[in-house]
Amino acid sequence: MAYRRILLPLTSTAAGEAALTTALMVARIWNAHLHCLHVRVDARDVAPLAGEGLSGAMIEEMMAATERESGERAARVRALFERFAHTHGDVALAESAEAARKHEGPTLSFASIAGREEDIVAQQSRLYDLAVVPHPEADEDVSSSDALHAVLFDSGRPVLIAPRTAPASIGTRVCVAWNGTAESAAAVAAALPWLHRAEKVRILYADEYQRRGPSAEGIQAYLRWHEIEAEAVLFKPQTREVGAGLLGAARDFGADLLVMGAYSHSRLRQLILGGVTRHVLENADLPVQMCR
Repeated sequence: MAYRRILLPLTSTAAGEAALTTALMVARIWNAHLHCLHVRVDARDVAPLAGEGLSGAMIEEMMAATERESGERAARVRALFERFAHTHGDVALAESAEAARKHEGPTLSFASIAGREEDIVAQQSRLYDLAVVPHPEADEDVSSSDALHAVLFDSGRPVLIAPRTAPASIGTRVCVAWNGTAESAAAVAAALPWLHRAEKVRILYADEYQRRGPSAEGIQAYLRWHEIEAEAVLFKPQTREVGAGLLGAARDFGADLLVMGAYSHSRLRQLILGGVTRHVLENADLPVQMCR
């Protein structure tokens, strides 16, 4: 079991360096291919504004500005990728499985296409084992991360959120956040390659986090069938915040990867009331692999 094909959507250069470094770390571990994808805004999406009472000249001007800004952003992202690839000269560029097999070690590729980011990322992610996404900027509402939610809700694939600063290691000490839900079960199944490889695995659970479903002892027994030994540890919410308690427990363990299900409640409820997923996305300083 291994991750052989990894997708990294790069919307901009913000947080891109840390995401590239994190994604390449993952690719090195699994001897995988890392494909970086930039989705440019399609200027034709501005055309429907004609129904908003704007003149043809105004719409053409907006389309030209959109095309110009999109092209400049794409050029910056491409330059970031090329600098990164040059810095890691031991990693070969490859566009196909046949080309990648000619090289030992991980390989890289890059593409820039026009369209709606959430649609293209969701569809393309279905052809990869894992998607790595940059951490949302500190001043950006996590709910606006189109690539992240596209993978979580529409790809059927796990997503690894890179921390703001690239980690020193990943996947050696793994925490599994368990609450008995289908989402947490899917996250564990998707993370089995990591769990097999890890030096130490800890299951984190709490009464306040548990939903209807199997207990921590149940997932512990499941992992034993996969020859994975994991200790189950109760964590306590901090100031009634389950997400803070979960991150604190992962930090106490020295974890370099947190595995968890995403949005056990509806996304709308989490956006309005907060929630464990939202807190972790906004505050985690370690790689987090999520599945829904």
